[in-house]
Amino acid sequence: MALGAVAEPPVRRRGSDYAQLSRRISQAGLLERRPGWYVARIVLTLGAFVAGWVGVFLLGDSWWQLPLAALMAVATTQVAFLGHDAGHRQMFRRRGPSELVGLLAGNLAVGLSYGWWVDKHNRHHANPNHEDEDPDVGAGALVWTPEQALETRGFGRWVAQRQAFFFFPMLLLEGLNLHVASIRAIVGREPDGRYSTPMRHRAVEAALLVVHTAAYVALLLAVMSPVKALLFAVVHQALWGLYMGCAFAPNHKGMPMPTAEDELDFLRKQVLTSRNVRGSRFVDTALGGLNYQIEHHLFPNMPRANLRRAQPIVRAYCAEQGVPYAETGLVESYRQALGHLHEVGRPLRG
Repeated sequence: MALGAVAEPPVRRRGSDYAQLSRRISQAGLLERRPGWYVARIVLTLGAFVAGWVGVFLLGDSWWQLPLAALMAVATTQVAFLGHDAGHRQMFRRRGPSELVGLLAGNLAVGLSYGWWVDKHNRHHANPNHEDEDPDVGAGALVWTPEQALETRGFGRWVAQRQAFFFFPMLLLEGLNLHVASIRAIVGREPDGRYSTPMRHRAVEAALLVVHTAAYVALLLAVMSPVKALLFAVVHQALWGLYMGCAFAPNHKGMPMPTAEDELDFLRKQVLTSRNVRGSRFVDTALGGLNYQIEHHLFPNMPRANLRRAQPIVRAYCAEQGVPYAETGLVESYRQALGHLHEVGRPLRG
């Protein structure tokens, strides 16, 4: 979809064509679980993650720890992708095993609250790119609509004018932001005393985050000097945040943003607001399957390994229904996202 279409409201259509597509996908067996694939994926991913931390321990007080920190950022993101799949029950149909994997991958291994992320991510999936209901496009450090830009003040207004240039540098702080948001979700309360974020296992999540933080700090300080430990943490967390942001940014940024006035059925709500990224199986692995964003949004519980096979079915069906199907290369997806951010700040630069 051309960048110029971003400013245009999505086409209104009545009814839903999702059921017929769902039948085609189901008949192709693409909603069946892939236990063997996930066993192999978990073993390889956690194996690399654990091997990396063993390498940190064995390497000791060396400046070579900094390149290893960069590799650990990659391994950490891959573990986070497992938590994403567990949150969507792509691995198991039952809630219990899914939550166990999510808590271990998110809270213990990565230091990210699984319960907070599931709540936030479910709201995103329910109304992707909706400026009022999708938490991923709410006004914050970045703004996503001209109206949000005009509401900024002070330093935030200065940043909004130039946010396209600051986008990738700001992603270096995304890891820290995710950790802080996780803690706030666990302890945060409303004025009436209720917790701000619903969470099924709040005490367990809090305990796992404490264990993660204590083990992380203890390991670094045990094997290297405080200065090297601090630099390792900075490189690791900054590149983890950058990698996470680069994996999620191509999916919706720069795509149409529905409002309360738009009447879209489920199929069009998901397809029109999502963008796929073309690429090889290496891209599939690097982006955790999120490059098939359209298929993932239409069938969130579809195992990651089946998304590539589902794509031609979904793309052909969208063509039959006259629904635009956005797909581009990785670099072009970033260009479109940055172009949207730059355009949003235009009223402030005027």
